[in-house]
Amino acid sequence: MCPVNIVDISPRYHSAYFACLEEWSDEIKEAGDHKSCWFNKYKDRGLRVKLAVEEGKGAVGMIQYLPAEESTIAGQGLYFILCIWVHGYPQGIGNHQKRGIGQALLQAAEADAKALGAKGMAAWGIWLPFWMRASWFKKHGYGKADRQGLSLLLWKAFTAEAKPPRFIRKKKTPSSIPGKVAVTAFINGWCPAQGITHERARRASGEFGDEVIFRTIDTSDNNTFLEWGISDAIFIDEKQVGWGPPLSYEKIRAAIQKRVKKLKG
Repeated sequence: MCPVNIVDISPRYHSAYFACLEEWSDEIKEAGDHKSCWFNKYKDRGLRVKLAVEEGKGAVGMIQYLPAEESTIAGQGLYFILCIWVHGYPQGIGNHQKRGIGQALLQAAEADAKALGAKGMAAWGIWLPFWMRASWFKKHGYGKADRQGLSLLLWKAFTAEAKPPRFIRKKKTPSSIPGKVAVTAFINGWCPAQGITHERARRASGEFGDEVIFRTIDTSDNNTFLEWGISDAIFIDEKQVGWGPPLSYEKIRAAIQKRVKKLKG
């Protein structure tokens, strides 16, 4: 195996980064340009991206983090890890997990945050054993700060004055529209998986003509996010549908169709 170097993102790696290293995936293409738009907005707001690069392969791992004050958590003087991902599929550049690349990315990000004057580092994790595992962060010195459903908010203090972060909870729910089915898509832009769900919901909504109203709420605007307390989600009328991996187009369409039939009585 060739050695892996940790580098800052540069235009050379933008296309791989925007596709979360999955340029081979037809599904990821459904996400549209949400991530590139988000990146262009946040690159001047403290966003940091580091890549693990292997000679002959290109980028095989990534970590992205930003000041807590610019993120979807409440915290002061901390950096928040949005995601850390080492390519694990056999397609494309192949599986690069179980080689210590994730640990190297995390250590590089922590060193960078300390150099920038951060008081600590935070990350979200899932307490079930899949992507962004909370147990992995705990193994690397992170402790629990908050919990919301399946998600844990974890953190590591760098200084004695550091204070733990907390999740920002949902503040309100989208309203229904009399005589219509309202599909409301909240999207922040940082995660292509959420971009896929947004685009599938938009496309499915369009199949029902004027019976369905599709609304996008852009939570990359921090004031908008704070107004709702929702980062990424799909609501059909006042009910949230799905969580986690992108819902299939068929499931989204079926959920909309069910509401349309109920509306017609």
